[in-house]
Amino acid sequence: MKLQDQVAIITGGAQGIGGATARRLAGDGAKVLIADIDEDAAERNAARIRADGGIVAVLRTDISQPDDLRRMVDETVRQFGKLTILVNNAYSALPNGTRGTALEVTEEAWTYGMNVMLRSLFLGAKYAVPVMQQAGGGSIVNIASVHGMLVAPGKLVYEAGKAAVIAITRQLACDFGPLGIRVNAICPGHIVTERMQARQWADNPEGVHFFEQQYPVRRVGRPEDIANAIAFLCSEDASFITGHALPVDGGLTIQLQEDLGVHLAHWILEHPDTKLPY
Repeated sequence: MKLQDQVAIITGGAQGIGGATARRLAGDGAKVLIADIDEDAAERNAARIRADGGIVAVLRTDISQPDDLRRMVDETVRQFGKLTILVNNAYSALPNGTRGTALEVTEEAWTYGMNVMLRSLFLGAKYAVPVMQQAGGGSIVNIASVHGMLVAPGKLVYEAGKAAVIAITRQLACDFGPLGIRVNAICPGHIVTERMQARQWADNPEGVHFFEQQYPVRRVGRPEDIANAIAFLCSEDASFITGHALPVDGGLTIQLQEDLGVHLAHWILEHPDTKLPY
């Protein structure tokens, strides 16, 4: 197993991309700590991992709280003796005030979004790097987005934050490469998680088909697609890769989307009662 003797933290590891990543890394031999604010969901995912023979622990963690970030590193070392992998995946947004332009986004939403997306990476590195260095090196993978490479109207907080995730990734890679610590980012395209499947994609085959046609590979992403890329970046197979922002997006960012808005508008007019899958 490629990650035998490795110890990993996955923030937001209860479900979605983080859940699939926890299962994949454990399946590859890593001992895993799931750090998630939803402790019940984290325990359910941990039960799946244990049933498959993996070694896993759960810690309720709110990544907007600095003390929680310090505690997740300390608890990982306490339970497993070291830390060699950190996957910064968790993200949450305030329910109101996040979407919009600079005229519409609230100051509270901006501050919260930057804390969740950026301060958590800064503090995660501050607490994780020293123990990774003691272990002889390690790998940090930050989850950015194709929205960190391209922008869409009215998504100021998310676009700015994810672009900064890519910049921070490069800086950390530069600073900590001499310590044997590699730092990379993944830029997912549209990933259909369990929660999204239940809330937005159920009973909507026409919407699903329309959205799939926007991708050169003619499908949207699954959490396992991102977990596979993370597992690669954490393995020795990627030992000469650092500071990279890897799009895992089915080719979305290589294709000019100039007609998408027109096609979308026509599709909505033709299917006014069908909810779009995003």
